[in-house]
Amino acid sequence: MPNFGSCNVFLRATFGIDPGAEIGRQLGELATQVHVIRGQEVKTDPADTTLVFLASGATKLGALASRERHQIVAFHFGGDIFTVPAVSVHRYMLIGLCESTLTTFPAREFYDRAASNPWIMRALLERSQTALFRCRDKAVNLGQKSAGERVAGFLLAMWERLDASEGSSPMIDLPMSRGDIGESLGLKIETVSRQFTKLREAGIIDTHGRSGVSLLDLPRLAEQAGYYDRNTVPPRPEWVERKPELVP
Repeated sequence: MPNFGSCNVFLRATFGIDPGAEIGRQLGELATQVHVIRGQEVKTDPADTTLVFLASGATKLGALASRERHQIVAFHFGGDIFTVPAVSVHRYMLIGLCESTLTTFPAREFYDRAASNPWIMRALLERSQTALFRCRDKAVNLGQKSAGERVAGFLLAMWERLDASEGSSPMIDLPMSRGDIGESLGLKIETVSRQFTKLREAGIIDTHGRSGVSLLDLPRLAEQAGYYDRNTVPPRPEWVERKPELVP
């Protein structure tokens, strides 16, 4: 039997849908609520793609290749919608970075039931477009940029996606380890730590304990990231700011 707690949040906050409406009931029938702790894998169907709504917390999506080679391909945070692919040329694993609550759906069945609702499909398309843009940016980072540029770009991406304190020097709390960052960027953990030290000594960031990072100079950080325009700092996607209206 589905647990409708985070599913109701998903339907209301993401699509503006009343869970009691017919389409809300149909989608709710597919929902499974999952709670994981740090290091715990989210169980998904290896034979089918899974649609995931991360209600709270943070996760990492990793791809497993032959000879136990592992690569982190994405980090996800509260409010994100994403998919865990079925097993194909790689096996994908979704693992908690901290205590997290998720709602999962069989993707094909979800899309079939949602197909008649243009509001839902539009919202999913916008999220998919944002995810595609991030994948393209990451491909440029991994293929063309130095270690310093990769780390600076990563910090800007996290500033875009994580809750940051207000003010001229926003602070973010990174839920992933330096090792996770390195695996995601194709760098050794020593290289990641060295780049953090360089940015701190240059007065561009400051660090607080193992996870806190203050971004002291966003334009200079963008310059270090190799942005085409150093004054261009990634904006938050429109759907992050938009408050969806409740629709019947």
